[in-house]
Amino acid sequence: MSNIPFYKDVGNEKAIFRAAYQSRHAVMLKGPTGVGKTRFVEAMAAELDRPLITVSCHEDLTSADLLGRYLLKGGDTEWMDGPLTRAVREGAICYLDEVVEARADTTVAIHALTDHRRELYVDRLGEALKAQPEFMLVVSYNPGYQSILKDLKPSTRQRMVSIELNFPPAEVERSVILNETGIAENIAEDLVRLASAIRQLDIPGLPEVSSTRSLIAAADLMQAGLSPREAVEAGMIGPLCDDATVSASLREIVNTYIAG
Repeated sequence: MSNIPFYKDVGNEKAIFRAAYQSRHAVMLKGPTGVGKTRFVEAMAAELDRPLITVSCHEDLTSADLLGRYLLKGGDTEWMDGPLTRAVREGAICYLDEVVEARADTTVAIHALTDHRRELYVDRLGEALKAQPEFMLVVSYNPGYQSILKDLKPSTRQRMVSIELNFPPAEVERSVILNETGIAENIAEDLVRLASAIRQLDIPGLPEVSSTRSLIAAADLMQAGLSPREAVEAGMIGPLCDDATVSASLREIVNTYIAG
């Protein structure tokens, strides 16, 4: 159990994930950037004692990148499984991070894996692979960040079990920061209060708000020797936006919650 990555559950997300695994359903994780979607999958894979294969999706990701391709080796042509095909064969958990960033033809490849068939058709091999019983497909995306052109199709969404992750309550977020960084409890408290204030803002030009990940980064920088305000500037404020006026407003809030 000591090898399981730390993840503090907020609701019943662990129970839903376990039930989906046992009933062989694919899982769709929804939530804003930096709330722990990837860490959650890592923790659950370790708890279930399954290998985890992670794919960071992007607009240039092709179906061949997922399924595999023929490669030249020493003058011979040899088939090389892609990460999804490998997961299907090995009974691993395959995590497609930010799945809507992938090309449409790529997401089509997962359809038969997400219903009762649990099959992956590899057209270049002319073969339909039956997923191992332990195989699980997990995808994630940020509904608030995607444009309507990059949303998941209803036919894809309804094939999956949904788990929604959001910013955790203050006491949970504080415990996460303490566990991850070892920072003093009063500083962790100040960081959480600052993040809460930023998350309540409604400022044009501020596309994102402070994530739990950014709080951990700021605490890490303090542990490495930066002053609290230097660490918050570099770990939380700077990454949020490039607009000078918005940044100035954020620094005023920092001055309210962070000393030194």
